[in-house]
Amino acid sequence: MTTAFSSLSGFREVMAGQGAVDSKMVKAASARNGQLTKPPGALGRLEDLAIWYAGWRGTDKPVVAAPQVIVFAGNHGVAAQGVSAFPPEVTAQMVLNFEHGGAAINQLAKTFGARLDVHALDLDKPTADFTQGPAMSEDEVVAALQTGWNSVDAQADVLVVGEMGIGNTTSAAALAAACFGGTAHDWVGRGTGVDDDSFAIKRRVVEQGLARHTGISDGLEILRCLGGREVAAMAGAMARARSLRIPVVLDGYICCAAAACLLKADADALDHCVAGHLSAEGAHSKLLQHLGKEPLLSLGLRLGEASGGTLALGVLKGAVACLSGMATFAEAGVSDG
Repeated sequence: MTTAFSSLSGFREVMAGQGAVDSKMVKAASARNGQLTKPPGALGRLEDLAIWYAGWRGTDKPVVAAPQVIVFAGNHGVAAQGVSAFPPEVTAQMVLNFEHGGAAINQLAKTFGARLDVHALDLDKPTADFTQGPAMSEDEVVAALQTGWNSVDAQADVLVVGEMGIGNTTSAAALAAACFGGTAHDWVGRGTGVDDDSFAIKRRVVEQGLARHTGISDGLEILRCLGGREVAAMAGAMARARSLRIPVVLDGYICCAAAACLLKADADALDHCVAGHLSAEGAHSKLLQHLGKEPLLSLGLRLGEASGGTLALGVLKGAVACLSGMATFAEAGVSDG
């Protein structure tokens, strides 16, 4: 597959040229929803969710038949400073676990009928320590964006992206702060469950990273300087999904930090996305508020791996099934009052 861009400026052009939701199908799905055998609004958010999905899929009777889940893995230079409860070697070990079917995401993808793909990005070459300089060169971040872009199946009808990468909650906190303001105290959480000493290190590392890269306002430059390969790959996959009119279910804190960089670069970049869940990572709620997304689930998850977003596929499938499968009052011979 030939990627549609070869530079950050090219990626910006691709984002700027993407289409919008099919407003005619939004109206048609809304009209159909109003005729279904139920009181108006009785299915709550499921109704809005199904109508949103219908608009992106271009039909008033959509189906969810081919979900795709993609997990991207990358290693971070800042991990060497002790920001995680686990060593960087765990990233590669978990990739093997994904590939052998032993992780939580394998079970969830299977349960909800989703294809699962795993992409490891140069695990033997961590990104640079962003307290010392940019995490990635332009070539490196573009390569990661291309990996994400090329990983999306054009036949998928919904996409969930997730990640694995020791140290990536530190990167996510730095990205969120750079995109939306605030300090390390506002955005740094416990991640994998670090002790007080490592928690203090995380805050210091994020503060140093923000100081090193102060004044950067472009979302893609923020991604390059403070992100990771797996974070950039998620962003690339989200952008490709929009170009294919494939709705996206966002996962947790790190996935939403990737989305934040897209939003910072283009105000319309996330119209095709919904938030799958609210994670237990403390600042995720604040990040979702900045993204303008209300989570579908809140179950105290903090695993990553696209686990929360994949679990939310059940909600999406239920919403779409009701819109497309329920009878109208006329079809059922029921009086609508």
